[in-house]
Amino acid sequence: MARPVRPAEETREVFAEFAMTRDPVLRDELVETHLGLSRQLARRFSHRGETYDDLVQVASFALVKSVDRFDPERGVEFSTFATRTIVGELKRHFRDRGWAIRAPRRVQELYLELGPAIDSLSQELGRPPTVAELAMATGTSEEAVLEAMEAGLSYRTSSIDAPDRRDGTIASHLGDIDSGFGGAEDRMLLALSMSRLPERERTILKLRFVDGLTQSQIAAEIGISQMHVSRLLAGSLTELRESFGAEL
Repeated sequence: MARPVRPAEETREVFAEFAMTRDPVLRDELVETHLGLSRQLARRFSHRGETYDDLVQVASFALVKSVDRFDPERGVEFSTFATRTIVGELKRHFRDRGWAIRAPRRVQELYLELGPAIDSLSQELGRPPTVAELAMATGTSEEAVLEAMEAGLSYRTSSIDAPDRRDGTIASHLGDIDSGFGGAEDRMLLALSMSRLPERERTILKLRFVDGLTQSQIAAEIGISQMHVSRLLAGSLTELRESFGAEL
């Protein structure tokens, strides 16, 4: 059961007592009191490809560190101190663990700045910003912006089992398996079996089943009787069926 939220003045007194006693019970109470702050900050970063639950874990860990390091004698509000610590940990999480291929830190940091800059400029301009406009907004050169964008292609992608913004997971929105894959092996076996037939039989099979000629038309094309065509077709099909059975 969650503890009731203390008034701000009383919370400061708890921090002062914890600073002197390091009582783990008080520590747990202070962490629980400020969990809402860590979740709110984690939510700010949830559009960058990491799951919200993972970000909450990072932010909560940073909150615990904030409680342990906070000095109430300095006259700074805990929320201000904790926000800096939690945001710093979240940025470090993305910088250090979100890249499939390591990029220089300056490039990583610029890439993470580009997302908010693009959103802000798009709303302001009513269109996507140009590279020059992004460079001006982030205080860098156009070359640096392009380098960060290119490096962003190596940013770690989410698992296909991770939830996406639509219902379900990424995998649930992928296409079905190509039905042609199932017949690929059969086609290879057929080609192998056909290669073992004499050239005339291969020609007759092509004329009948690829070109769609009738047996009488094939007979006229090859220069043999229709009866002969029929016997050759029957023999070739029997051989192919037996060959398939042997291959399988």
